Amino acid sequence: MDQYQISRDRMVREISERGIKDPLVLAAMRKVPRHLFVEDALHAQAYADSPLPIACGQSISQPYIVALMSSLLQAAPGMCILEIGTGSGYQAAVLNAMGLKVYSVERLPQLYANTGKLLISLRYHGIHMKLADGTEGWPESGPYDRIIVTAGGPEVPAPLVDQLADPGLLIIPVGNRYRNQRLTIVRKDKGKLLHEEGDAVSFVDLVGAHGWK
Repeated sequence: MDQYQISRDRMVREISERGIKDPLVLAAMRKVPRHLFVEDALHAQAYADSPLPIACGQSISQPYIVALMSSLLQAAPGMCILEIGTGSGYQAAVLNAMGLKVYSVERLPQLYANTGKLLISLRYHGIHMKLADGTEGWPESGPYDRIIVTAGGPEVPAPLVDQLADPGLLIIPVGNRYRNQRLTIVRKDKGKLLHEEGDAVSFVDLVGAHGWK
């Protein structure tokens, strides 16, 4: 057992006590070494339930939010998922550890380069990355069973809805740009779209052609 396993076990126990029961999510978060996705100076804080800063003015979401969004996806192993906003790479690693094939789009070159190297070094070979405007999605690799957006936008980007499989499910924080959003769930079924509004959240801005300019 590595020195951080006790911290991971405690983190997962606290997440479970808050109502997240998806065994795939809990097992993945017990396995993925969150401390390796933040700066060395922040390792001791990595398993506390709070967001932490990463490069380029971005942040790694608090563990509970990662678990909540992962659980809301209602994903099954083998599904293909599109992630918008690779960031630290932690959410992508959790999704891959759940048995999902992950396509992740990052718009910031520094994060794209650094996170790509980290994921390769940790042998997350089921994660494919692209440097691009995430609001445009990754059409050539779609459609996707699930889409998760880890930044807050003013609306649900139409290109992402177009790239969602039928049936399929998309999760995105929607609201104003001052980090005051609601998790929005979009379900596609037999050509119809159903929007559901969920918990209040606080994410960095989703920047792009179909987000904040």
